[in-house]
Amino acid sequence: QVQLVESGGGLVQAGASLRLSCTASGRTFSPYPMGWFRQAPGKEREFVACITSGGTGTYYADSVKGRFTISRDNAKRTVYLQLNSLKPEDTAVYYCARSRYSQGYSTSYRDYDYWGQGTQVTVSS
Repeated sequence: QVQLVESGGGLVQAGASLRLSCTASGRTFSPYPMGWFRQAPGKEREFVACITSGGTGTYYADSVKGRFTISRDNAKRTVYLQLNSLKPEDTAVYYCARSRYSQGYSTSYRDYDYWGQGTQVTVSS
């Protein structure tokens, strides 16, 4: 069993930055790929970013490319999501998740088996 705990969310103004963290406990989350998803009220959960098990490969949704950066520190069992130039449309609950596969990466939430409880990000205009 793997437990994931997100932190770092908050209320910020447009243009500000936040850094989200996701720390794993229980069975190690390495070397599995990890992802970040978000869900706004009344909308479906959407892919944000993912990172390969070793951290050398990353992939982003078009809506956040160039503004968000995903990274990981396997020694600390932590995955990060740096959010820059935040926009009101980035407002959502952000979730980290562990891939059910040990290789590659995926943008589909169906390919992730462990999820955190989420952290709220609210961006005011």
